[in-house]
Amino acid sequence: MSKINIRNIAIIAHVDHGKTTLVDALLRQSKTKLNKENEDAVCIMDSNDLEKERGITIFSKIASVVFNGTKINIIDTPGHADFGGEVERVLKMADGCLLLVDAKEGPMPQTRFVLKKALALGLKVIVVVNKIDKPDARIQYVLDKTLELFIELGASDEICDFPVVYACAKAGKAGLTPELEKMTNVTCLFETIIKEVPLPSGDENKPLQMLTVSIVGDNYKGRIAIGRVYNGTLKTNQDVMHINRTGEMKKYRMTSLMTFDGLGRSEVSEVKAGDIAAISGIADINIGETIADVNEPIALPTINIEEPTVKMTFSVNDSPVAGQEGKFTTSRQLRERLYKELETDMALRVSDTDSSGSWIVCGRGELHLAILIERLRREGFELQVSRPQVIMKEEDGKKLAPFDQVFVEVPEDFAGIVIQKLGNRHGTMTNMANERGISFLEFIIPTRGLFGYRSEFLTDTKGLGIMNTCFFDYQEDNVAWKEREQGSLVAHETGESNTYGLMNIQDRGVLFIGPGIKVYKGQVVGQNARQGDLSINVCKEKQLSNMRSKGHGVTEHFNAPKIMELEDSLEYIGDDELVEVTPQSIRIRKMTLDVDEAKRKAKGIF
Repeated sequence: MSKINIRNIAIIAHVDHGKTTLVDALLRQSKTKLNKENEDAVCIMDSNDLEKERGITIFSKIASVVFNGTKINIIDTPGHADFGGEVERVLKMADGCLLLVDAKEGPMPQTRFVLKKALALGLKVIVVVNKIDKPDARIQYVLDKTLELFIELGASDEICDFPVVYACAKAGKAGLTPELEKMTNVTCLFETIIKEVPLPSGDENKPLQMLTVSIVGDNYKGRIAIGRVYNGTLKTNQDVMHINRTGEMKKYRMTSLMTFDGLGRSEVSEVKAGDIAAISGIADINIGETIADVNEPIALPTINIEEPTVKMTFSVNDSPVAGQEGKFTTSRQLRERLYKELETDMALRVSDTDSSGSWIVCGRGELHLAILIERLRREGFELQVSRPQVIMKEEDGKKLAPFDQVFVEVPEDFAGIVIQKLGNRHGTMTNMANERGISFLEFIIPTRGLFGYRSEFLTDTKGLGIMNTCFFDYQEDNVAWKEREQGSLVAHETGESNTYGLMNIQDRGVLFIGPGIKVYKGQVVGQNARQGDLSINVCKEKQLSNMRSKGHGVTEHFNAPKIMELEDSLEYIGDDELVEVTPQSIRIRKMTLDVDEAKRKAKGIF
């Protein structure tokens, strides 16, 4: 297929503004062949279990549709800034993008993040105002706000004169005017893409150049490199030159050449400049490297990704119950898996430590690392992770810390408590607006100040608040940060928790476990209501007695425990605690399980 019949377009938007739902409509209405499991599915592109559960896109994916003889490669991108490494890579393959904006909410913080990346690459932007069927949609307001965002990000007059398509992705309808009743399908969106998005640049007669932006594994074909062919033509069984990041060149013969067809990949005899290809046969290829012509090898610029801002220590599980619930438990297995992740996640950093069995893992945010931990857990790994910490930088003799921009949307009644809490965490409010009983707040706050605040925010706003963050800048942070005000309730002995033991201590704080749970000495089973840790016995049993009053025990009540999921646990732990992660359980524990030994270490007595 000649490149003149190809369009490469990325779909970018804030989380939950309908990217994947719109892709569903494009796939179905272009008569793309779907397999049986996807025929009736919703959010077809969200193939990962975590994506389906959370309703967000984590990994970028590519689909291809054909409309009136034109092949359109659709690149679905993550909407959360923590997965910005994915966004920055895959946008390199596109010539234009669909910017989805919710007809009620308008441009949101993550919209700013992904749009900034698209504008920096000079992509043609088509604005799609989605969810126009909402009863409280405010389309003109949303368009005005979108234009303001373009201007704020420094877009040229030409780019600010963007084409607009109105859509209801859920119903599979789109139109050039916002009258839903006049819409029948998404044909006008296809037509707008073909009209507005430029043809792919590049010349099929020049020497071959392909930039690798993604790597996937295959049990039969090995490492498959995915990327756009910028110049030249790829042919089956062709000899190519692999140029790595250091400029070293090696000659290889491709064993497979594929292009995207619907949701899958299909073998082809050739791929010309402008199209997206998937090749195998190069065992050591990595993201950001070039596949070039053997006779005239010319490297393309490598992909630069923003630096990570948060780090954690991952280590082998050494708790008293280690090895009982996981499939992969050794340091060799965990190390191999972490370094394998570097092949596909450009925003991640992994480094060995002085101690065997532990590694420093750096990412773009708490969510980025939490998703990695959850994936490891589901694959059968057992591990322990430390409290998240910010990554400091030193410039001109000054220590700089990462700062985040925080965007909060809450009912007016809760604005005061949010301002107070973020102020206590050394956040500076930069903007405040009220509209229809909703307060819109903006803050600049040290990244460290946000650790542990998300669950507190949901409680304070009774679940009605929306908070989004994105990286702002590195600045001096001279704040003397206070540690957690409350201590932990720590299990005093190994055994099984029971109702009697738990009821005796439930007034001391908030419990994390209920009865019938196996615990070990040094495991954190709750949060103390006061400062400092408290050693408790949750396994204590009631002694049998033949002396019992008629109404004894009737008035006793056991409070429901607070169940700590992975992200809750990462927010909660202190510097002397770890989160133990296994395929079956999430536990919080002390680094040093014995209380007396921990006290001696704290005093420097060994």
